[in-house]
Amino acid sequence: MKFDPTNPPRRFEVGHGIKFELQDCGTVHLLPDEQVTFVTETGSQYDVVRKDWGFYATPSLNGRLPQFGLHGALVVNQESRRYYVLLVEEGKEDRFKAYCSQEGLRVVLWLDRTDTVERWCDDSGGS
Repeated sequence: MKFDPTNPPRRFEVGHGIKFELQDCGTVHLLPDEQVTFVTETGSQYDVVRKDWGFYATPSLNGRLPQFGLHGALVVNQESRRYYVLLVEEGKEDRFKAYCSQEGLRVVLWLDRTDTVERWCDDSGGS
């Protein structure tokens, strides 16, 4: 693993409803079968694993991820029709709901609800 910090961080403005600033703090380079873990101040954890074919973008959505205090959601931007996978910290659902409203996002599917995901897969022919 190699980390290249961006110093000072590159700052840029984003946001659909309300503009806010993000900071690009650097780049992590992973070799195949290497993992990095991101941790919040509340202890929630999120792993990314590099494989020789790409990345595991999250731990298992209906297993380790909720055990680490995060819930995956497939959301769509209602204006651009672009889709995103977002991870919501337990106890911060109200903030997430407000953010979705502000940014014009709609939850398509909660990815940690096995029965809902399996029903969605069945409805779409399993592909």
